[in-house]
Amino acid sequence: MLLLKVIIFALVAPGTFVVLIPYLLLALYADAHPHSSRQLGYLGVLPMALGAVVYIRCLWDFAVTGRGTPALIDPPKNLVVCGLYCYVRNPMYIGSVMVLLGEAIWFQSPILFGYSAAVFVALYLLVLLYEEPTLLRLFGDSYRQYCRSVPRWIPR
Repeated sequence: MLLLKVIIFALVAPGTFVVLIPYLLLALYADAHPHSSRQLGYLGVLPMALGAVVYIRCLWDFAVTGRGTPALIDPPKNLVVCGLYCYVRNPMYIGSVMVLLGEAIWFQSPILFGYSAAVFVALYLLVLLYEEPTLLRLFGDSYRQYCRSVPRWIPR
């Protein structure tokens, strides 16, 4: 059952923000991105692939270690501090933004670069205003210690 909930979350949340909305933006603003060489666009494959791997690994850690999902309505029962969460506190969001940046490079789209920046700002605010206070309330001193040991966004 947990695996099914994780798969549904992965399809709905990142599926919307990383696939559907960029697709709609490209469809609406088809003339807003330059048509330069496709070779330059291939550089976007690396951040897309790396971001997808990061995201999938984080989903795994949430399901196996956290015994929950990344969804706000079904949070993990255990604090997830393994895998990529040993290096940064928000690797799932970093992976998602990497996919978006890869798409912006692939399509050579200023609209998608702007969208990537807006998504990062929204995620940053979500972390500061909701997630961190909630995790502190749920996990107390263990989360406080984790925050002292592991940076929010950039590995040390």
